[in-house]
Amino acid sequence: MQTPSPPDAVIGPDYRARGGDERRRGDFTTTPAILRLVPLTILVGLLGAVVALVLVWLIAFITNALYFGEVDFHLRSPRANVLGWIAVLIPIAGGLIVGLMAKYGSERIRGHGIPEAMETILVGGSKVEPRLTVLKPLSSAISIGTGGPFGAEGPIILTGGALGSVAAQFLHLSAIERRCLLVSGAAAGMSGIFGTPVAAVLLGIELLAFEWKPRSMVLIGLASGTADALRHWFVLQGWMKTEPLFPITLSPMLGSTGLVDAIIVGAASGIAAWVLTKAVYGAEDAFKKLPIHWAWWPAIGGIVIGIGGLIEPRALGVGYDTIADELAGSLTATALASVFIVKLVIWAIGLGSGTSGGILAPLLIMGAAIGGLLGQVLPGGTPADWALLGMSGALAGVTRSPFTAIIFAVELTHQVDLFLPLLFTTIIAHLISVLILRRSILTEKVARRGFHVLREYAVDPMDVLFVREVMDNDVLTIESGHSLADARATLRAYPERRRQRLLPVMRDGRMLGVVPWQDVMERAAEAPDGAVIDDLTRRDVVTAFPDESLREVAERMSLHRIGVMPVVERREPDVLRGLITQFDLLKARDRNLQEERHREQVLRLSFLPGWASSRLQRPRGDRS
Repeated sequence: MQTPSPPDAVIGPDYRARGGDERRRGDFTTTPAILRLVPLTILVGLLGAVVALVLVWLIAFITNALYFGEVDFHLRSPRANVLGWIAVLIPIAGGLIVGLMAKYGSERIRGHGIPEAMETILVGGSKVEPRLTVLKPLSSAISIGTGGPFGAEGPIILTGGALGSVAAQFLHLSAIERRCLLVSGAAAGMSGIFGTPVAAVLLGIELLAFEWKPRSMVLIGLASGTADALRHWFVLQGWMKTEPLFPITLSPMLGSTGLVDAIIVGAASGIAAWVLTKAVYGAEDAFKKLPIHWAWWPAIGGIVIGIGGLIEPRALGVGYDTIADELAGSLTATALASVFIVKLVIWAIGLGSGTSGGILAPLLIMGAAIGGLLGQVLPGGTPADWALLGMSGALAGVTRSPFTAIIFAVELTHQVDLFLPLLFTTIIAHLISVLILRRSILTEKVARRGFHVLREYAVDPMDVLFVREVMDNDVLTIESGHSLADARATLRAYPERRRQRLLPVMRDGRMLGVVPWQDVMERAAEAPDGAVIDDLTRRDVVTAFPDESLREVAERMSLHRIGVMPVVERREPDVLRGLITQFDLLKARDRNLQEERHREQVLRLSFLPGWASSRLQRPRGDRS
């Protein structure tokens, strides 16, 4: 028996000097295989823009037909109707139709779209039912066209994602590739609705892609840009509103006072995120207590929407004209408060009832109302300044996508003067939201269906550490030709080495193969006289190299369903360097925990008076 302990130089600096595999690694893992998805991505972008246009037309047609008795495909707010109390019946009828469509068509049309897309990506292999490409936009058009206080972006995100997923399902693709196309379709839909291609890309990455890799970002960007380019052509044809969607004039607010005010708006927006999220899911919980089938809930929500529309007509529908009024400062403080309260109530109850509709446009309306109300008491700035900050703060706080919120605001208005205040507002809103809410309005719905979404992204320590840094190079081995009885006796003499689990078989310092520890212990007693260790030796061995990342080793272990591998030289695969087990892979996580929990004072202020310096230099224990 022997216990080789290779010198550190073999796996340390000298090994690096010979040119390990790590020197051939790049910053990214994307391969040219992504190029075959580019044509399909562009097609998905075109389809996303078309679906966005069709959805806008459907909403406009239903709104104009029911509220004004006209056949018109130009989007118009239902607030100008003169139907009186009869108007209450319209959202009730819309809710009834959506409920029946959900019951007899697909239950997945319920909700605001983005959580459903998240769930499909996380647990559904990015496979969307083809019928959703028709049922989701149709149900959303009915819900919004009949006065529902929702946005079109959530449904179009799910519809665009469905298009990308369905297209991918016709090809021989992996779940990751289907996900890339699904998110590309979602971003294309948002870009087609709002004309905000960069914000659409960020939304796809921050909310849906669950990674920050070129293989996702490139495809999402191509689809979003394609959709926006086609939207420009739609605008030239007079089919969609020109950009920017909300043209405004801002005042410079880059002084210290303006930044402090931006922080105040951000804090208010973060608190509002808690209110809005709790309101939606409080309403959903209340509906679940009703002793009637969920298909009737949207009709009940329609009653509240209809009554709310009588109290504050500006709260009905998508509300783009209301956002424009808030940005222009044409609403009084009383009107802003009325819009916020009524919109909040009918929006929360409407979504809680399970009807179909998005959340982005309502968030913009309520956020702008918050900013406008704060603008009544904060010094300086124009109504557009405060409304824009409030819009971004609400979006960042509720969805926890601060970068999307910043770029979204800029692309909607084509104004860049508030970039710095927008940064302060969105970051503060984001901070408060993550501190007071465990989950966002989007991930809460996913969690209620039994799944968990972690929204944090970080470099995996298994991609940073190499095998040589965690492997065990003090390995118990056995020489070829030894009897099984001797091998068993030796293993019993080293009970502390059972975690090794593999016994390398050596000859003249070269590894011939391995024997599982358990095989020796179980079969040695039954083996005939003269049986040697070579009879159990497995020569077709899955191995690792010292210069491989732990991620590669973990993937190989998972692929072959093994928990331990010999570590050998890349150029001489029979030269044993050590063993690596699945327990060694946890050392990467241990390193992360140390970096997160270990606290130490690295520098000391020696120029302070003795009493102060001694207090600063007093050793402090680690706190978790």
